[in-house]
Amino acid sequence: MVFMYTRNSKLRGWWDPVRLIIWGPSAKLTATDPEIADHLAQMQKDGVEVWACKACADRYGVSEQLEKQGIQVLYVGAPFTEMLKEGWKSLTV
Repeated sequence: MVFMYTRNSKLRGWWDPVRLIIWGPSAKLTATDPEIADHLAQMQKDGVEVWACKACADRYGVSEQLEKQGIQVLYVGAPFTEMLKEGWKSLTV
């Protein structure tokens, strides 16, 4: 559901910009599952910004793999807080 909504949000102009943030064990799944990586690569081509939490990715030992997928790996606590303060909408599942 998250992938479909995220991609369609960008393609249909529902939100701009559109950013997907990968947290927790999803970082490991993203780094190791080719199907997930393919979905994210397509979203990136469509213009979706994909970030991964560096603390989470480091914890699972996958920061380098995520960066190779073109995912921006960074500490997201402060940027995410700023996004919320600026009025960004957040969808979590």
